[in-house]
Amino acid sequence: MLFLLTGDVRTGKTRWLERLVAELNTVSVRCHGVMTPGVWERRDSFSFEKLGIEAVLLPGGERIPFAQRRDLAEAAGVFREESQAAHAGLGWHISDAAIVQVNEHLAALPLPDGRAHPTLLVVDELGKLELLQGTGFTEAVHLLERGPVLGREHAVAVVRSALVDNAEERFAGAWGGCVRIHPDDEAMQTVLSALT
Repeated sequence: MLFLLTGDVRTGKTRWLERLVAELNTVSVRCHGVMTPGVWERRDSFSFEKLGIEAVLLPGGERIPFAQRRDLAEAAGVFREESQAAHAGLGWHISDAAIVQVNEHLAALPLPDGRAHPTLLVVDELGKLELLQGTGFTEAVHLLERGPVLGREHAVAVVRSALVDNAEERFAGAWGGCVRIHPDDEAMQTVLSALT
């Protein structure tokens, strides 16, 4: 089953996904793929500001710098007009080198052993680069286009609300349909039940 975790900006999709991965680790379900949590700075006792994004490579948990807010990247002199993110008009400066590193990680994921514990494919997130430009996490797109494999019959892909129709149209055929979920407790139970 392909679960499309969807919602608008800052609705807790990645935090929900981090919680899911932690829950699954306690029941020996391995998660393979990538998560992209934000890098936040406290502004005052009530607010935080998002400055960047890291990529967390699963299952090992290696963290790599992934993106910086475009205005901060421009001020630091690291913004590149030729980057994939700049071509797509994103508000983030995403390192092309980091995209390559994530794609190499995804391409090297082993096929699961269907006799062992199940694995969950995790993709955080599919956005304009992947669904509209044909760039970004291209290896994640390839994995999702293949559909389920023995031992990895389930996947969770994060997609913002504005692009979820595109994702469903692209991947539903390979998975025999998709289930849209939101970052809430009901969805957590749905995914945990499917995997355990």
